[in-house]
Amino acid sequence: MSEDWLKTSIMAKRAVAKGATGATHSLTIEQQGDFHFVYGPYAKPTLTIDPGGVVVVETEDAFGGVLTKETDSPTSKLNFPYLNPQCGPIAVKGAKKGDCLAIYIRDVETRGEQPAGTTCIIPEFGGLVGTGSTALLNPPLPERVKKVHVDRNGVRWNDKLTLPYEPFIGTIGVSPEIEAISSLQPDYHGGNMDLPDVAPGAIIYFPVHADGGMLYVGDCHATQGDGELSGVALEQRATVTLQVDLIKNWSFAWPRLETRDFIMTIGSARPLEDAARIAYRELVRWMAADYGFDEIDAYMLLSQAGRMRLGNMVDPKYTMGASILKNYLKP
Repeated sequence: MSEDWLKTSIMAKRAVAKGATGATHSLTIEQQGDFHFVYGPYAKPTLTIDPGGVVVVETEDAFGGVLTKETDSPTSKLNFPYLNPQCGPIAVKGAKKGDCLAIYIRDVETRGEQPAGTTCIIPEFGGLVGTGSTALLNPPLPERVKKVHVDRNGVRWNDKLTLPYEPFIGTIGVSPEIEAISSLQPDYHGGNMDLPDVAPGAIIYFPVHADGGMLYVGDCHATQGDGELSGVALEQRATVTLQVDLIKNWSFAWPRLETRDFIMTIGSARPLEDAARIAYRELVRWMAADYGFDEIDAYMLLSQAGRMRLGNMVDPKYTMGASILKNYLKP
C-alpha cells in the first residue's frame, strides 16, 4: 500500500517524530508473557518506546487459541470473562494526559497453522438472539464452531465461496486514567470497537489519559461484516505492525481515525443511536476546531455528506464511526 499520503497526514504534521520511522521493536508471545483482560493504568509496561517507534506484535485470537477444531464446545472451552487477550501495555516516552497517541497500522498478517480463522455461535451472544441483557424465553441457538483457511488470497468460507481478506484490529486502545475496563468493552479509550476501518493503511488517534499512554492491542480479524452480527468475526492470531507517534497538547473526547480519503470519529454506547450521536457530534466538533467550519454549518454539511460505519452491535457497548471525505474539508 502506497504511503505517499502519510506526508500530509495529521501525524506527519503534528507528531513529535513527524511521521518518521524510528527503531523497530518486537513483542512476541513469549516476550508478552501474561495477557491482559482489562484496560487500565495498573499494569507495568511490557515495552517502552520513543515516539516514531515501530512495534511488531504477535497477538492471540479472541478465544485465547482454545477453539482448535469444529467439534469443540465454546461453552466448555471458553472461560468468560477471560476473553479477548490483550498485548502490552506499550508505553510511549513523553506521553502525558492532554496529549494524543497516533498509531499508524502498517500491517495485520495472519499467524499460525491453517485453518487459521475461527468463528462460532456462542449461546446467548449475538445480534439476533436473546442475551442476558435482552432477556427472552426463547431457547439459545445451538453452539457451532467453524474453522476457515485464511491467507492474503482470501478467506475460504467453503469450496464455492471465498471472501476477501480484509484484516483489521478488533481491539486496540489506551489506558483510562483511573478505571479498569474489560477488554470486551469499547468506550472512550478505544477497546473492543470491532470497527473494520481500524485496518492497515489507517492512522488511529487516542487521547492520552495516563502517563505513557499505555497502548493495548489484540483481537485481530481476517474479515467481518458491519455489526459483527453473530457476535464473532473471523477471529485470527496475527502479527501486527504498528508505528506509534505522539502528538503533544492535542486532546479530545473519543477516538479518531484518518485514512488517505476520510477522517472519522468513533463513539461507543447503548443504545445504538447514542453511539451514532457521539460519533457525529465529535465529527462536528473536529471540523469546527481544525477545519474552519462553523459548527452549525458542519452539522448541516454532515446531514448531506456524512457517512456512518457500524462496528459492532453485540458487545457491552455498541460502536459507530462517523466520517466525511477529506475532499469536503478543503478551504
